[in-house]
Amino acid sequence: MHEKIIILDFGSQYTQLIARRVRELNVYCEIHPFNKIPELNPNVKGIILSGSPFSVRDKNAPVPDLSGIKAKFPLLGVCYGAQFLAHHYGGEVLPSKHREYGRARLNFIDQDNKLMKGLTQNTQVWMSHGDTITKVPENYQIITSTADVKFGGYKIMDEETYGIQFHPEVYHTEQGKQLLENFIVGICGCKQDWTPAAFADETIKELKVKLGNDKVVLGLSGGVDSSVAAVLLHKAIGKNLTCIFVDNGLLRKNEFEKVLESYKDMGLNVIGVDAKDQFLSQLAGISDPEGKRKVIGRVFIDVFDQEAHKIKDVKWLAQGTIYPDVIESISVNGPSATIKSHHNVGGLPEKMNLKIVEPLKLLFKDEVRRVGSSIGIKDELLKRHPFPGPGLAIRILGDITAEKVQILQEVDDIYIEGLKQYGLYDKVWQAGVILLPVQSVGVMGDERTYENAVALRAVSSTDGMTADWSHLPYEFLADISNKIINNVKGINRVVYDISSKPPATIEWE
Repeated sequence: MHEKIIILDFGSQYTQLIARRVRELNVYCEIHPFNKIPELNPNVKGIILSGSPFSVRDKNAPVPDLSGIKAKFPLLGVCYGAQFLAHHYGGEVLPSKHREYGRARLNFIDQDNKLMKGLTQNTQVWMSHGDTITKVPENYQIITSTADVKFGGYKIMDEETYGIQFHPEVYHTEQGKQLLENFIVGICGCKQDWTPAAFADETIKELKVKLGNDKVVLGLSGGVDSSVAAVLLHKAIGKNLTCIFVDNGLLRKNEFEKVLESYKDMGLNVIGVDAKDQFLSQLAGISDPEGKRKVIGRVFIDVFDQEAHKIKDVKWLAQGTIYPDVIESISVNGPSATIKSHHNVGGLPEKMNLKIVEPLKLLFKDEVRRVGSSIGIKDELLKRHPFPGPGLAIRILGDITAEKVQILQEVDDIYIEGLKQYGLYDKVWQAGVILLPVQSVGVMGDERTYENAVALRAVSSTDGMTADWSHLPYEFLADISNKIINNVKGINRVVYDISSKPPATIEWE
């Protein structure tokens, strides 16, 4: 059992980022809702209280029960967490005269304090709060301030309890990693033994014990998560794993053949299923995004179930579930609001009456890639951009036809290959093309055209929770636009999407 840090979540958009920063220090951590504190066994070395969209003065503000934590474990309150520790124990928190949001500098740092060790005068931090701490209890000692925030950070005397008004987990806080390391390693005493290689070794051993000689079936997508899950399982149970890769007719150009070929080199037992006609016929005439997802999910389940039943004595269904999926299902306010329904294997366990095995359910996406690298998976696969489960169906706005799919595949191929040729592919987190349900006037030669428009999309991100549009060079965009219009019949206009997430999502549907 690894030592771990527990993060109590009050609903902050940054909570997952805190967890990822802790894990970058090779220390295991878990996120739990503030009102569902887990059993605090000896492996728990410290607790972090997250930020929150609430004010501590709100009637419905989250109030954790810290009776078994405060003064018994090292404790770090971040933003709302710091305000709660001040307000709840006798201090005062009031609305800020000016909303404190954005960059600030620490103009006072107590260099003798363990949390502040190594931080330099005037280092930049990131503030994001509408309230400010105006008074703290007598036994609270100020350890850092900014020009506008007197109680920028504090320590409770005779306790390893700390509060900071700024966010050390965001990149804008220049020495945030140092501060978190001071808390996690220096104050909590964590050993830093949570590594990709250690995770892989332990997971393979656990899978061998859990699965024994049972047979397992896994639905491959060609993406990072399912591929890493497949290789871990293969190393644990060998030939008892069967992978099924379904061509739903909505993959990228030649994707089905390319992916099957890449899996051959990995020694996996993969069954390829051509189900293009089934998917496209069932999708005919459906324009609603949720309607498309439901059809694709239903047909996938039918096809997968049919193929899986050809394999005798299967007892387990493997899934590439990762930690953000798990967190979302146990969020502070219950399951998160549905922005888009989940796809693929959602209904398979019930239909097939199989037990579930999820080798990656403790990992974030970037950790999945590092684990994949540690077990020998090629960069070519690990660095692939994420691709939506419903495929091109949600990049074709409106109804889906075989002709539209072919047009989008051709445009997408030109775009993705262009990113690779220009050395931009690895600088972008995800890229794709959207076929718009509009036609526009154009001129080709001496002829007037009235044809389709496409939107190019490229974003930079770490995990897809937030994303900024990628600032691709103009010369690249000009070249790609020219190639698309000249080579793909039916397209006469190319636009570039410069929306970030939030408020937009990465996909259009």
